[in-house]
Amino acid sequence: MTLSFTGPDSFYSVDEETWWASVDKALKGMPRQKLFASTDDDLEIAPLYARRSDTPVRDLRSGAGNWTVTQRVDLPDPDKANKQILEDLEGGADGIELVLARANAGGGIRASDLKDLDKLLGGVQLELIRTRVNAGQGSCDAIALLSAYIEKTGADPAFVEISSAFDPFTSGARDLSVSFDADAALLQTADLANAASKLENRLRSLNSDGQAWHNAGATPAQELGLVLASATAQLRLLEQTTVPPERWSDQMSLTLVADADQFGTIAKARAIRALWSCVLDGAGLPQTAVQLHMSSSYRMLTARDPWVNLLRNTVATFAAGIGGADSVCVLPHTLAVGLPDGLARRLARNTQAILLEESNLAKVIDPAAGSGAIEDRTEKLCAAAWGFFQEIEASGGLAEALHQGLVQKRIASSKSVLSRNVARRKRPITGVSEFPNLSEAPVPVLEDVSVHHCEKNVASLSELPEAGTGARTLALKAAALAGLSLPGLLDQSDLETSGPGEARLAEPFEQLRLVADRFEDKTSKAPVVFLASLGALAQFTARATWTANAFAAGGISTVAPAEYASQDDLIAAFKDSGSSLACLVSSDGIYETEAGPAAMALKGAGANHVYLAGRPGERESELKNAGVDAFLFAGCDLLELLKDAHARLAGAAGVENSDLEVRS
Repeated sequence: MTLSFTGPDSFYSVDEETWWASVDKALKGMPRQKLFASTDDDLEIAPLYARRSDTPVRDLRSGAGNWTVTQRVDLPDPDKANKQILEDLEGGADGIELVLARANAGGGIRASDLKDLDKLLGGVQLELIRTRVNAGQGSCDAIALLSAYIEKTGADPAFVEISSAFDPFTSGARDLSVSFDADAALLQTADLANAASKLENRLRSLNSDGQAWHNAGATPAQELGLVLASATAQLRLLEQTTVPPERWSDQMSLTLVADADQFGTIAKARAIRALWSCVLDGAGLPQTAVQLHMSSSYRMLTARDPWVNLLRNTVATFAAGIGGADSVCVLPHTLAVGLPDGLARRLARNTQAILLEESNLAKVIDPAAGSGAIEDRTEKLCAAAWGFFQEIEASGGLAEALHQGLVQKRIASSKSVLSRNVARRKRPITGVSEFPNLSEAPVPVLEDVSVHHCEKNVASLSELPEAGTGARTLALKAAALAGLSLPGLLDQSDLETSGPGEARLAEPFEQLRLVADRFEDKTSKAPVVFLASLGALAQFTARATWTANAFAAGGISTVAPAEYASQDDLIAAFKDSGSSLACLVSSDGIYETEAGPAAMALKGAGANHVYLAGRPGERESELKNAGVDAFLFAGCDLLELLKDAHARLAGAAGVENSDLEVRS
């Protein structure tokens, strides 16, 4: 095959051995292993992979053409949410995810009867789009209400494609305790599955969702294993329904998270199809392509410097598209701050539109095929996920694994490692723990989310059939057509306002930024650390810049370093700064002779805590005896160091720590 570009012959003739020889020369005796890395699942990532010719192109996306551009809708007021939906569809979305209040503590669309749905979906042609319904424990009510709306408006149900986003095990991810009971949730799933054929619309009644597990701290392999386990449990449930086995797979959709780990997300999307094929094979079911929905990660979003979220979302969307997702939902970049406005929603849509229309990502079948790096990651991820899935199955299935605490133990361990890596900046978060912007302007979000409450004529729970056979969903539809509000879309008493499933990686550092804001409110000045620079400009600039960014991650400003003619000038500058904290910054060579005396002088001038930027090495005891209290270096627990710095600053300013506590 003739190459489409030219270059020196040596570029094309170099083999792996020659490459490694050059690497060894550059490493200067250090082991090659320094170039290897590992994933969150401890899967090895090599620095170089050969092209793979032994792997076939995978049939990824279940249908031809573009993936569905899905827009999340969760604005409480149905009238205002309708304006969002119409704007989203006119702006390029061809799918919507209706997040009702039952699925979103403290938010979500307030819609419980046909009048509400008339407001919410007025002008929306459901036959032309895909609709995902996310109503949590109120899923039967939500699907029944939407089905009643379709019948009332005269839409052709054969062309209305609806997917339930309800996973009966999702509550087990949000409440990581052994008290989780899936029986009631599984009955709802069975009821929807039994009612699906009688509702006439194209309903996918089952969904296995990895988002809650991911947000709780699960690794990619754990997320895949848990999605498989939930899907398998729901397939077993179908044995007790009237749905024929050949249609079981058609009733199922799978949901995975796409994050800023580009190769990892591509591999995850490719792996789930291979794993699902194994499940169908083991169950003796026909091989059919499953519908794969992917959502950008909520866990990776930041409330500080949220514009960086646009970059994270772009990588995640690119990877989901390359990996073969059938539909993709990009969470707006300001979602961690509040309800996104029109600009944020448009940017979320356009992230997909550009990749589809300008980059043509959907026009190539499995573009990652043959890539040694991605094929290797996919295979290793499949093996790790399948092993975890088998362990869950051996324990008696997902419900029993949750009851025994197996899943909770694994996720808690993974979350602990992840949190430690975030705290030590081994997992850096751009804009928060790395390169923070202390002068950033707030981003606009929607503030008016009020809903006019009115009296509802609610269907009687005592008159509804028990869930499981499909009769309850059909009875709910009849009640909606009769003008009644559905009870499962009204009761909010069992919802938690927060939980472990809602955590974002950036939150610990963002909490410190809030503490810094409160300190400034209380004292009328920002928290500050004096950078005690030693030596010449070239000797301290690099380390001083790094140190300033490290303190800024906790919202603490630094006094700019400068060249000082003498130690007396340094001490005078420290006193003028008004700070009670100082940090020595310079090169290791300068530290040899000047760090100790400078620390002693700073302590004598009133510094109640002196840091040194750099590893102490063998001189740790000597430096501590001279007055250095702590060492700031790459890989240290920066989060704990910053918490301690805030406590010391508050004490020196005479502010009670309780006044600076972050209140929810």
